[in-house]
Amino acid sequence: MSDSSWNINVHIVTWNVSTRYPEGVALHSLLGLNSNPEYDKDLPDFYVIGLQEVNAQVQNQVIGLFREDHWTLKFKEMLRERNFVVVKTEQMQGLLLMVFTRKKHLLHLRDIEAEYTRTGLGGIWGNKGAVSIRMNIYGCSTVFLNSHLAAHDHMLDERVEDYQKIVQEHKYHVKARESIFNHDYVFWFGDLNFRLTGEATTTPEDIREEVKKDNLGELIQKDQLQLVMSQERAFNELTERLPAFPPTFKFEPGTQEYDMKRRPAWCDRILYRVSDRKYNNVKLFAKQNSYKSHPAFSISDHKPVSSEFNIKIFSDPSEKVVEFAPIDIWTIGREFTVKYTLPDGLDDAGSDWIGIYNSDFGSVEEYLGYEYTSRRKDEEQRRTFSLTFPDTLDLPEDPTQTYVLVYFQSTGTRGITGLAGMSDPFHVEHRAPSPSFNSVD
Repeated sequence: MSDSSWNINVHIVTWNVSTRYPEGVALHSLLGLNSNPEYDKDLPDFYVIGLQEVNAQVQNQVIGLFREDHWTLKFKEMLRERNFVVVKTEQMQGLLLMVFTRKKHLLHLRDIEAEYTRTGLGGIWGNKGAVSIRMNIYGCSTVFLNSHLAAHDHMLDERVEDYQKIVQEHKYHVKARESIFNHDYVFWFGDLNFRLTGEATTTPEDIREEVKKDNLGELIQKDQLQLVMSQERAFNELTERLPAFPPTFKFEPGTQEYDMKRRPAWCDRILYRVSDRKYNNVKLFAKQNSYKSHPAFSISDHKPVSSEFNIKIFSDPSEKVVEFAPIDIWTIGREFTVKYTLPDGLDDAGSDWIGIYNSDFGSVEEYLGYEYTSRRKDEEQRRTFSLTFPDTLDLPEDPTQTYVLVYFQSTGTRGITGLAGMSDPFHVEHRAPSPSFNSVD
């Protein structure tokens, strides 16, 4: 690896939304944002948002095949105007994971892959389990994993089994990075559902009174997650700063009051792991800057939890970028040929493609058209190629709108992909109409 290293900031949110929709809910403070983008300061490099119990009725799942869910759209709308892009989302029934990044990092995200593991009903049902997205961020391999484990006080052994099943069965297709913990950074979060010990002797009212007295230090000693970590039964590969905020479950929706039908507990957690690998004798690290709940959000019986990290990353000298030849004007209604150059060390993986986007695109899913590079013309120079888009590609002609081309590396294996090149912005115009017979002298 290169000696060059620097820190980036990652903002992680976990929230069990209890099948509620985000309409009418201002989410800015959850992401540390001002309601007016002009007043935002020190925005992170990545937002990673993990939700549980997203409304996953059958009709919504079918709709979700064709369009993004309500939560993704809400977060994307808010972050697009701050120049963030949805890199990837992954959903398994009620589990939803979204990764957003600043546009300046896009071409340095490689080997992006999503995965999931079902643990509900012995692995048959996806109401419990995990979804994850792994990627190389510059030179560092990173996993973001959102999980929802077995519920109820007495189900501790089942939660441990869920964890072990996820660790064993969650496998990626990226060489040398097949398992969760074979990565430089792992962020594991979600509704882990760990409760407080002493069910027989401590009532919901007792716990509520301890919270009112701010005796959180005593309560956290009864936390099942801390227990299984110390016993090395589960999560002992990871680190967690002890929560200094009140239990985040279970609330009466619409209030700040605990629902006394359940014993309050810290169900919603964010843990992390840093590899002890060294690159050129420089050690990786993650500094956790904050770990807090957001009690003002009351649509659910859970309170959301967020954490911000500074992590050290390295540039990757093997990372290559595709260069596009400048485009003056793209003419709609006729075939259009683009030229691009593959740098030495970057070869077409066989399923690579080039997409055309509005230059202010908010998600890599928002392509207006695409062509696989297997359709390119013969090699013109040693590493320069031509690819022709058909005359049927219809782009809206808007003098205020510019477009870009994006080159995607794709192995074709369960969606492993990376962004390897982006053109400069260009305008489009419609092909001039052919003269009619009557107009000819």
